[in-house]
Amino acid sequence: MHSDTGPIAVLGLGEAGSLIARDLVRGGAVVRGWDPDLHGDLSEIPLAPSFAAAVDGAQFVLSVNWAIVAADVARETLVFLRPGVIYADLNTGGPGLKRELAAIVAPSGAAFVDVAMMAPVPPLGIRVPMFLAGDGASALAAMLRPFGTPVEIVGDEPGEAAARKLTRSVFFKGMSAAVCEALEAARAAGVEDWLRSDITRTLVAADATMLDRIVDGTHKHAKRRAHEMADATALLEELAVPATITRATTESLERIAAAKTSA
Repeated sequence: MHSDTGPIAVLGLGEAGSLIARDLVRGGAVVRGWDPDLHGDLSEIPLAPSFAAAVDGAQFVLSVNWAIVAADVARETLVFLRPGVIYADLNTGGPGLKRELAAIVAPSGAAFVDVAMMAPVPPLGIRVPMFLAGDGASALAAMLRPFGTPVEIVGDEPGEAAARKLTRSVFFKGMSAAVCEALEAARAAGVEDWLRSDITRTLVAADATMLDRIVDGTHKHAKRRAHEMADATALLEELAVPATITRATTESLERIAAAKTSA
């Protein structure tokens, strides 16, 4: 049990926030949950009667909202913050937003933490891996670790955690979109089962040298591959499959080839 941790305000009780708040409660923390639009199973979470009641006197304030409202939440919280309080933003946003939030919080004397959750929260809950950056990172890490959260402090400046998450998103979400587009095309072409097996074999056979092979091969053969992807775009158009990723890949390879030529 971790009841020695001061009150924790969890602002935003959607899919992620509700699971984090629930696990904190189960671990013995004093939690004050708040969301202006309550929905889902919140039966285990102590709900504050107002925003002010949630954050006033909290030792840790965890903002788990949409990025579009993150600044509004920080500004509303500001009057209740004081030195010694940790304000952590767990929203997915860019480094610029995280720096903006830190600047909003700074006049209170509270410490700020840019938190990047590096995996889907369901079903991990509080055990989702987190990257932390900012002047409050060490204190937040010390609070979270007893609850089983895998945390890594990746920098002193707000935005450094967000930059890691979003650059990884370019890779992983981009790859995921490419896989989905390729399978849709393969389905239309009648070869989906083969492509599924081929993709699986490729991923299973991956090793530590694969990344260098991908990067080196892309730069070495960019011009030829751009032509190949233009043909692939034409195929998808014939199949009436949207070629969003395929067309963007063609443009990317053309850019790499042009840069190589001008170098």
